[in-house]
Amino acid sequence: MRALSDPPLHSWDLDAAQARALQAELAARVDTSRRLRPYETVAGADVSYNKWSPTLHAAVVVLRAGTLEPIERAGVVAEARFPYVPGLLSFREAPAVIAAFGKLTVRPDVLICDGQGIAHPRRLGLACHLGLWLGIPTIGCAKSWLFGQYQEPGSERGDWTPLTDGDETIGAVLRSRSRVQPLFVSPGHLCDLDGAIAAVLASTSKFRLPETTRLAHNYVNELRRGAGE
Repeated sequence: MRALSDPPLHSWDLDAAQARALQAELAARVDTSRRLRPYETVAGADVSYNKWSPTLHAAVVVLRAGTLEPIERAGVVAEARFPYVPGLLSFREAPAVIAAFGKLTVRPDVLICDGQGIAHPRRLGLACHLGLWLGIPTIGCAKSWLFGQYQEPGSERGDWTPLTDGDETIGAVLRSRSRVQPLFVSPGHLCDLDGAIAAVLASTSKFRLPETTRLAHNYVNELRRGAGE
């Protein structure tokens, strides 16, 4: 596993063309073949900002798997190093999440991101990018569709259909609660699709969103209010 003290994965001093080229290189390193092992802690990450503002608010919240009891959280308010460019959002958002992650005293076993994993045109969503940096299993759990084709899943909790790009399955359209809008789940790194689906369902209780995402989002809003937004 990588640690935050390891040599950096890459420089963040990139323009859009360089970032797209790097995406192809990094996507080749992503591993979505590993079965997700039993885990004791699961974290959620969220980033919030006005796309016209350079200020980012990022949070990571760690929960105990099984009970979903929060055990630690960390947040940062940071300046963006990269412009708002669709398809390259991880280059804007990941540095702030990594900074928040570095403030934790508990290293989570799994990280669920409010964003995409390999369900991305170049197979490198935020969850993939963070997984390569942090060296832990990561999962993308997005509220809305970005890329791929799918059929609407059944209406009951746990129903899902494949999210595909041609012949390749890149994620799942998952009903996290009965008769609510589905989530778009995809592996990030060091996790397979079955494990990603299971982890999202295990982290979901009374709400559509997994508790990891919901609590990270709530904390981000606290950070924004503290910054006067």
